[in-house]
Amino acid sequence: MQISNPLDVVLGQRGHLFAWVPVCLAFGVGIYFDLKIEPAGGAYGALSALAAAFAVAALWLGERMRPLYLATFLVVAGILVAGTRAHMVAEPVLGFRYYGPVEGRVVKVDRSQSDKVRLTLDRVVLERMPEWRTPAHVRLTLHGKDSYITPKLGMVVITTGHLSPPNGPVEPGGFDFQRMAWFQGLGAVGYTRSPVLTLALSDQGRAGLFLQRLRREISQGVQAMLPGDAGAFAAAIMTGDRSGMRREVLGQLRASNLAHLLAISGLHMGLLTAFVFGALRYALAMVPLINLRWPVKKLAAFGALMAASGYLALSGGNVATERAYIMVAVMLVAIMFDRRALTLRAVALAATIVLIRRPEALTGPGFQMSFAATTALVAVFGALRYWDGSNVPAFLRPVLTVLISSFVAGAATAPVAAAHFNQIAHYGLLANMLTVPLMGILVMPAAVVAAVLYPLGLAWIGLAVMRWGVLWILGVAEWVAELDGALSHVVTPMAAVLPLIGLGMLWLILWQGRLRYAGIGVALIGFIMWVQTERPAVLISSSGGLIGVMGPEGRAFSKPRGDGFSARSWLENDGDAGVTQAEAYVRAGFSGEKGHLRFSVGGQAFVHLTGKGAEARLVAECIPGRWVVSTAQYNGEGPCRMIDAASLEQTGALAIYAKKDGLLVVSAKEQAGERLWNSD
Repeated sequence: MQISNPLDVVLGQRGHLFAWVPVCLAFGVGIYFDLKIEPAGGAYGALSALAAAFAVAALWLGERMRPLYLATFLVVAGILVAGTRAHMVAEPVLGFRYYGPVEGRVVKVDRSQSDKVRLTLDRVVLERMPEWRTPAHVRLTLHGKDSYITPKLGMVVITTGHLSPPNGPVEPGGFDFQRMAWFQGLGAVGYTRSPVLTLALSDQGRAGLFLQRLRREISQGVQAMLPGDAGAFAAAIMTGDRSGMRREVLGQLRASNLAHLLAISGLHMGLLTAFVFGALRYALAMVPLINLRWPVKKLAAFGALMAASGYLALSGGNVATERAYIMVAVMLVAIMFDRRALTLRAVALAATIVLIRRPEALTGPGFQMSFAATTALVAVFGALRYWDGSNVPAFLRPVLTVLISSFVAGAATAPVAAAHFNQIAHYGLLANMLTVPLMGILVMPAAVVAAVLYPLGLAWIGLAVMRWGVLWILGVAEWVAELDGALSHVVTPMAAVLPLIGLGMLWLILWQGRLRYAGIGVALIGFIMWVQTERPAVLISSSGGLIGVMGPEGRAFSKPRGDGFSARSWLENDGDAGVTQAEAYVRAGFSGEKGHLRFSVGGQAFVHLTGKGAEARLVAECIPGRWVVSTAQYNGEGPCRMIDAASLEQTGALAIYAKKDGLLVVSAKEQAGERLWNSD
């Protein structure tokens, strides 16, 4: 049996290699974010030289090795792109806990997870803090009972609040809010219970906020004309503003796998441009003077591209919208140049542009779900393009198309959604079958009509039509979410799982020939590793105030309230999101009284000391062979294994695993490494 040369196998893929460009680029971006130490300037110089060398090699050292050289060049380029972006967005980060006056201009108004109004401020002024140390942006949640002003974009406000640096992961390897805040330019987060006062009206601070103000005004106008949940949904899909959505409704949309209808992504952009393209094409075709002299199809494509550009600007341009816009732009430009529009090359081009502009998007669910769905849909419908469907009745073909689209997109995004959100919506296909067609034939066309009529004050005409479709969608979401077994929860997988599943499926789709089926094996390895994921036996919050011990009923907590974000995240990562902190508190796992709890793991005894008397009890409890966890600080060295406030300041949250040879302790800061976004 003759074994093919690997280089010849790769060369056999000529004509299909462009689709691998974003894959190689993403590999480099992933390497950068997985590093434990931030590369120094010399490292970037060496990497730049290496990238240049491989680029030259690809151009001059022969065709056989060219794909290998280019792949290596793209991987190194991915590291450089991510590192450059991380340094470009650098802004001051608050280095301590601050309490005092907070002044700034409102640039964003939304809601927190606790459904409180939340303000993002720029032009920040903090008491006794020089400008060069002041964060460029801070985020402040309004918790006070007093009546507040109605915040408007551009308004300069002042209040007295608590600010702190963005927190690190609540457990080792968990979601890194510090990194997300770094790329969003957030240098501090906090809250206020004091009234918020106006220093300058919104008209005086409107410079540079035209689109944000327009988005906010349209959102408020839509919700005024269409009150209730229907108006909030309409505002979300028209402007990207979800601040009016109730948490209960959001939960129903997620449980029914319809939350994607809120994100301005490929579905919305595709429906919008399809409607505009079709309407313009038919309208222009009805004018003989234009139809006979001008390329109507190309003019309609140009008009649809302008509409898509306006939609992108109005929506705020998140990753899903940006990806959808690039895809639509490529498709419409292809139409204008008489080229085939919907191909894997177009998807690859969109992914490459997004990764170059925002490499940090790679690790987020938006990028992963968006491109997983698009790649799978293009591949499946590309494979079906030679099937004429003659054996399916004409009236059933649209239904079959929606069914295939919903199934393929749902299957492609299910692992990503389960890994990031720890839940699987079992009736998502049913919910999408009942709602997606209505989005296309009623909701989005009515939204376009409302947008066109908005400057004339007649948007209510489109919104009145839109209302019935939105109410149907929300009704389906509520009904499906309440079905028995509608939602199940899964454990967060280990870090290598999603990359393996993604690489395996990409290999299956992109590679040409029988070797493509090896991708199934790679993806299966990822799923097997997911099943074997081990959760920590003990989790300790960075404050030391909350401990979670895994028991036969699930994770038990040391207190029923407090450190709520950590508690909620731990339960979600355990695949136990349906349980509240108070319910987990009554589970078996701890003994003793409040402030002086005991538990054991792997044959080792633990004591948890909190409250005012914790410091006084430290010495007595610190005996050989015992672990002591406390919110107080222990002065000196004792015979026990001490985890106190001082040590937790150095380690962050802790995870303890019960191994055959003893307990393994892993710290959040050790896992996160020393990077730009978490350097003290």
